[in-house]
Amino acid sequence: MALPPLTPEQRAEALKKAAEARRERAAIKARLKDSAGHRGEEIKKVLDEAENNEIVGRLRVSALLEALPGVGKVKAQQIMEEIGISPSRKIRGLGSHQAEKLVAHFTE
Repeated sequence: MALPPLTPEQRAEALKKAAEARRERAAIKARLKDSAGHRGEEIKKVLDEAENNEIVGRLRVSALLEALPGVGKVKAQQIMEEIGISPSRKIRGLGSHQAEKLVAHFTE
């Protein structure tokens, strides 16, 4: 059964919330892009932030990796396969071992 349509106020609120989420995720990606020498540290910060922040937790791991300098779609996919992370996995859905391996990969 379909949900009832949103009222104009509910729709405006949902649009505002979605825009804020996009801005926050874009800020994280920009921060990662500027982290040339400290990629492991920045990834660790994002993973820690995701524990308390729903918006950060919903960011896909592939998008996180692609935001890093020198990592494109293909390299991100290779890294995720090497670590054993599903292509559709989000940051909050990472297991502790996967998160550790991800940080270690960029710390070396």
